[in-house]
Amino acid sequence: MVQMKKSSIQLLLPTLSDHRKTLTTLLAGLLLMLSQPALGGNTALKVNENAALDAADQAFKSLRYEEADSLYNTMLQSGKETADLYWKLARLNISIAESYEPDETARRMPYYAKAVECAQKSVQLDPNNASAHTWLAAALALKADKIGSKEKVRRAAEIKKELHRALELNPHDDVAWSMLGSYNYQVSKIGWFSRMVGNAVIGGMPEGNRLEAEKDFKKAITLNPRVIRHYHELALIYLEENRKQEALNILRAAVTKPVLMKSDTRRLKEIKLLIAKLTKELEEPRVSNEFNSF
Repeated sequence: MVQMKKSSIQLLLPTLSDHRKTLTTLLAGLLLMLSQPALGGNTALKVNENAALDAADQAFKSLRYEEADSLYNTMLQSGKETADLYWKLARLNISIAESYEPDETARRMPYYAKAVECAQKSVQLDPNNASAHTWLAAALALKADKIGSKEKVRRAAEIKKELHRALELNPHDDVAWSMLGSYNYQVSKIGWFSRMVGNAVIGGMPEGNRLEAEKDFKKAITLNPRVIRHYHELALIYLEENRKQEALNILRAAVTKPVLMKSDTRRLKEIKLLIAKLTKELEEPRVSNEFNSF
């Protein structure tokens, strides 16, 4: 019987080339269970769950977000709720939201809201899961950013708390460092008048500065030099401080990195435009000086 099932599956695979990797991973777990009857029930179930999660993760990494969403939610519907499954769903929903253009707030918001919900569930299931805290902070920050400045201020303490907890649990989490960089950068832009008003209205304002933000992004790059976001966000700080050559150097490094998220494609377009602009601005004074030296 087992051999017949293997043969039938193998005949089906060539007709499903678009999803072959996902199907292969799922079917590998099924075939393993069928071919190893000596395995205990719990062990066999665990093998199948791992195969399903691996398939969903592979779909996410391959930027097949709709497929990943279907696979993750199928696991939830089967009653297999885990902290890892929920934070991965939070990460997926953030990635889907960020794949839309920045001005498409109405399309982004439902995904941010879902990300917050999933990340909160992940933290509830396992308060010691570092990634759960990281993605909860990310979801809260991104959702608040689209709602407005007041919401950002209200959420600031919670976001910072989640990031610090994430880094306490896992100091090597580059995403948490990058989000902390964004937090410190955004807080640094709150003016003295807004800070004074905020203290009067909500009883306190968040603290943060660009020097800390710069350190955070550099730490993120050191931990994971493949992520375009880390470079891009650091370059934006340099640009605001008129550190054009440093910004250009960082942006040139960014364009050599792989596309790991759909939003990276949009970032790369912006980065290339910035490189062209900065290159022109930095070359013009040099050309002018050379001309005047004659």
